[in-house]
Formats: sequence, structure tokens, C-alpha cells
Amino acid sequence: MTGTVTDAPRDVDRRRTLGRRGRAWGLVGCGVALAAPAALLVVRLTGLDAGTPLAMPMVLFPYSTVLGVLVLGVMVAVPALRSRWAVAVVGALVVAHVALLAPRFVPERQQVPADSVELRVASINAGGGGADPRALVELVRTERIDVLAVEQMPSGGVDALDKAGLGTLMPYQELHPEYDSSIYSRHPLSHVGTTHVDTAWPQTTAEVAVGGHRVQFVAVHTYYTLGDAKRWTRDMTALTSVARRSGPDAVFLGDFNASLDHTPMRRLLATGLTDTHAELGRGWARTWPVGHALVPPLIQLDHVLHGPGLMGVSVGERTVPGTDHRAVVAVLALLPEKGPTPGRNAAGAAAAGTPSPSRSRLLGIVVPCPPVPAAWP
Repeated sequence: MTGTVTDAPRDVDRRRTLGRRGRAWGLVGCGVALAAPAALLVVRLTGLDAGTPLAMPMVLFPYSTVLGVLVLGVMVAVPALRSRWAVAVVGALVVAHVALLAPRFVPERQQVPADSVELRVASINAGGGGADPRALVELVRTERIDVLAVEQMPSGGVDALDKAGLGTLMPYQELHPEYDSSIYSRHPLSHVGTTHVDTAWPQTTAEVAVGGHRVQFVAVHTYYTLGDAKRWTRDMTALTSVARRSGPDAVFLGDFNASLDHTPMRRLLATGLTDTHAELGRGWARTWPVGHALVPPLIQLDHVLHGPGLMGVSVGERTVPGTDHRAVVAVLALLPEKGPTPGRNAAGAAAAGTPSPSRSRLLGIVVPCPPVPAAWP
């Protein structure tokens, strides 16, 4: 009887010790799990990703937010981890993450004017010509695309698209497979050419006159962060300089190799451009990678950005076999003019010295184009 009474306090002490150890290890585990969200928040707020290897993990910022929410939920649900100071710190971290992400999930409540003209645009990284040409042409036909930007399409891929019938649907073309990107259109093109700014390779540009507007298109493909983060940052900085000189009717579309959390992308958007996905509350669209059985699309690298003269109506992603990027398809409304028609966009001026008629250019060869079809069949 005496032995039983003596052992009872020891058992209680042992359980208390184990409980304290378990709580300590639990809090340590939560701290380790929160290291990534905390570090990415610091990078996001300070812009340390610009020109540094930190640009690569920055694409995971939304996932780190989810991780923070899960850790906070565990700490609240498990009594042993329910420390006031710990919950307060983690809660502040989660609130900061959510505050940065929330705007892209809230659609802008703007009414599309009834008399506005719609322009259907699309962009796809063709994966070095690996994209199935027939599938891409079918996408253009099905979605009734007016302007298509194609990145990473070599001359062989251009020929394949022509054989598949893209030239019939989109006879006006500014093709630069010798550089990287090309623009196809159902409408006549003018002020065609490439940019003359500090990018890894020239970006193809063209202007489309539609609905009383002259819309400047820039087919974007930047260097990639894994290869050279400094080169990628210079590309984005150069595009930012082009955007600053562009008029309100500008569309930058393509593979930016950037998410909305990258500092260079935010600087580009600060020029007055709007990301169509964020505008419509599609804040977690994923366009890369595609074509891997065990890995679904995880991040958005492909975007359609537009100036204040346009408004997003719809946006979505489409899978085309043969490439590791999903195509982005957007419908943009051209807003009625509020004043005098602005002069020619500087992006077009940087791309071409003088106005020129619509033409098709392939490796320096200028070929006249047939008339555009009046309407989709």
C-alpha cells in the first residue's frame, strides 16, 4: 500500500515531463513548418527576389500561405500547442499572407459597357515547336481567337502550323522564329517588328486596329529564373520601360516566367497594366508544368496583361498536347474612348521605325497576306 502511494507522484511527474517535452517538440515542429512562409513573406515585402536565386522559391508563396493556415489550425485544435503568444505570432503571419493574396481572388466589380467591342486573345508557349499544330489550330477555331501570341516556336513549327491551316484562320502574321515569338491575327497588322530594349532576345510587337482602337500587342517571353535570375530581372525591367511608354490600349501576353508575387512582375503591373486573371478573381490559375503524369500544373507563368483602355471579360487555360505550358485564352473588352484618340504606342515605335501594312515575315522574307475573313464560320 505504501509503495502504491509513493509511486503515484512519480507517475504524475513523468506524465507532466512527457507532456512538456511533447508540447515543446510540437511547437518546434510548427516553427520549422513556418520557416518557409516566414522567409517568403520577408522576401515578398522587401523585394529580395529581384535578380537573386530567391526568385525561384517565390512562385510558391501561395502554397506557403496554405501551409501557414494549416499550422495555425493545428495549433488552435491541439490543446497542448495552444500557446497564446505562439498562436498570436502565427496568426499575424497568416493575416499578412492573406492580405497580400486576397486582392487577386476578389473580382473587380466593373460593368462592361454595352457598346464595347470584344477582342479574343490567346498565348501559348509552344515548347520549342512541340505543341501539336492541329490541336492549336483547333483551339484557335473553337475559341474564335482574334490575336494569338506564340512563344518558343522555331521555323519548323511555323511551317507545321501553316500546313495545319492556321494561315487560313489568321492570315495576318508577324513571325520571328529566328528570335522566339510570333503574332498571328485575323485583323490587319501595322507597326510590326520587334522591341529594341535590353531583353535576352527581341520581343515581337504588332498593332491591331479594331473597334476604333489601335491595340498594341507585345508577345512576351522572358529568360527563366532558374537559368539566370539577373537576366530575367533585366528582361522584366526592359518590359516595364516599354509598358511605361505604351498607351492605354496595350496588351502584353505570353510566358513571363513570373508569378504575381515576383517583385519585377509587380513593378510591371505598377505601370498601369492589369493581370486579367487577378482582375476576374482567378488568382490561383496554374499554367505550368503540363504533360507530367505525376505532377499537375502548379504555378502560373503565363499571363495576359492589358492597359486601362481594356477590361477583362473572361479568362481561362487550355491544354495543348506537346508543350509543358497551358495556353491562356482571354476575352477583353475595348472601352469607349473618353477623349482624343491617343497617339501611337511607344512600344510600337520601339518595335518599328515607320508604319507599315500588315505583312507576314519569316526569317526576313516579306510575303503579302490574303484578306482577313469577315466573320468566323
